[in-house]
Amino acid sequence: MRHALHDMLAPAALERLTLLINHVLGREPAAVARLQPHAGRVVALHAEGWPALLPPWPALVFRITPAGLLEWCGQEGHTSPDLQVRVQASNPAGLVMGALSGRAPGVHVEGDARLAADANWLLEHLRWDLADDVHRLLGPGPAQLLAQVGPALREGLEKLAPQAASLAQRCAAVFGARP
Repeated sequence: MRHALHDMLAPAALERLTLLINHVLGREPAAVARLQPHAGRVVALHAEGWPALLPPWPALVFRITPAGLLEWCGQEGHTSPDLQVRVQASNPAGLVMGALSGRAPGVHVEGDARLAADANWLLEHLRWDLADDVHRLLGPGPAQLLAQVGPALREGLEKLAPQAASLAQRCAAVFGARP
């Protein structure tokens, strides 16, 4: 049952993730310009050390479109990607908190050197401006509130992340990690 629910929800979640990534890319003309020459190339993102207690890591394989955006390749992924990006994901909560605070995760990249250089540039320079999106959607009041509350919330979540990872490890030890 656990994997059936995951298999049903993962595609919808990954399609939404692709939309979010493309939104962030589309707001930065330099990012789109860096990806356009790589149209048709395939990038795979792998999680190293993903906890067995969590649902399996989905196939995060994307094809670069002529517009300089990404297209999710589906659950099957792609057999020979042009670039493989391996992210250390043994602490998923810390990974998410780092991403929310604007820190690029530690990655290992293998494959085409030019594509790798452009992917590295994206990791170093591209950030989601959540406050600007909230301002455009809901107006200046909620955006200002987010700007005031956001840093304190982020700090609290960053302090919580190691405790959540420790709890997950203890649960895995007590209940046994299931593949």
